[in-house]
Amino acid sequence: MVEIRPTTDEDLEVFVDTLHAAFGRFPETPGEDGGGVWWSALEMERNLLALAPDGRPVGTAGAYSFELTLPGETVVPVSGVTAVGVVPSHRRQGVLTAMMRHQLTELKGRGEVLSVLLASEALIYRRFGYGPATSTQRMTVRRHQSAFADPRAGTPAPGGSVELLRRADGGAVLEEVYDRYRRTRPGALSRPPRWWALGAGQPPVAKAPRHVAVHRDADGNPDGYASYSLDGETLTVDEIITADDAVFAALARFALDHDLVDKVVFKHVPPAHPLRYRFADYRAAEVSNDTDWLWVRVLDVPRALTARGWLSDGELVLDVHDPFFGERGRHLLTVRDGKAECVPTDRDPDLSLDVSDLGSVYLGGTAPSTLVGAGHIRAHHTEAAGLADALFRTERPPHCLHWF
Repeated sequence: MVEIRPTTDEDLEVFVDTLHAAFGRFPETPGEDGGGVWWSALEMERNLLALAPDGRPVGTAGAYSFELTLPGETVVPVSGVTAVGVVPSHRRQGVLTAMMRHQLTELKGRGEVLSVLLASEALIYRRFGYGPATSTQRMTVRRHQSAFADPRAGTPAPGGSVELLRRADGGAVLEEVYDRYRRTRPGALSRPPRWWALGAGQPPVAKAPRHVAVHRDADGNPDGYASYSLDGETLTVDEIITADDAVFAALARFALDHDLVDKVVFKHVPPAHPLRYRFADYRAAEVSNDTDWLWVRVLDVPRALTARGWLSDGELVLDVHDPFFGERGRHLLTVRDGKAECVPTDRDPDLSLDVSDLGSVYLGGTAPSTLVGAGHIRAHHTEAAGLADALFRTERPPHCLHWF
């Protein structure tokens, strides 16, 4: 039987070594490539160690303190679960389940509404109640095919200008632009100031050498940026951050017009993004790596449903099963004027679903009817799936590109 205990700052080295052993890797040297190591932002007071009966550390689990933007531009605190691993000698012995139960029980006890994670393997986390809630994709464009189509009559031309900076000189601008952006995009996570200061994570949060194209509006205010690097004849854009589609296109055009480049790779593009339709040649953009990104775990169903905004009015009775905790609840969701009430009910359900499926539809990235068609959600009458689709839809698909 393993012991699960919280960590302190004194456990950092043991925690990091155990985690890397679980993944068969070795810790890199702090300060390589001009930036900090990814674990420099760990919150040791929120991490867990699993100990074998002889006291050896055999598993790790951690959590970051983030904010998540919900539909309706509501921002709520969430735990970003991370650094989950079990050393190979102790796998399939219940260590992971024990850590997840300890962690989720603790998060519920803290009164948290949601937790989120990035899944290293898609088969692992659904059994703990997490569901894939956002996706992202890679877009590769050959420069010789990259001409934009002529704009339709009446389409306003994007204004402003682009300034080129180095990552080392643009940290404050990146932090400011990202923070404004993430408050407008459902599914986006905050990047706490300490992440930027420590260079924790992946570029451009990490301080690895990068060029940064900063877009400024007509008044000179930064309203977007693109972080990129060049390797041979391939220019790779880490991310384009802006809330404005025209600014996104202007920054993409800046990258596509770079000399001595054969192709441009955009690593993170939201699903159904309009960039692809800007090309005169629709086949100019090759979409690949369409993959899940943020997974959501609903910890408190009524509070989660009343926290987000809604576009349509209506009522829906949800019968939600949480097999990991052995819980089931039937909830009447009533939406009026963008706000929801959620109360217990004994009315017949419209939909029956697992809590992981609720996580998938919660941000609007997956239509409930899709999961009905997949056999995950049970619709109790013919109108139920369509009603749920209308309620859970969002103006823009959720997107998260923060790595943690």
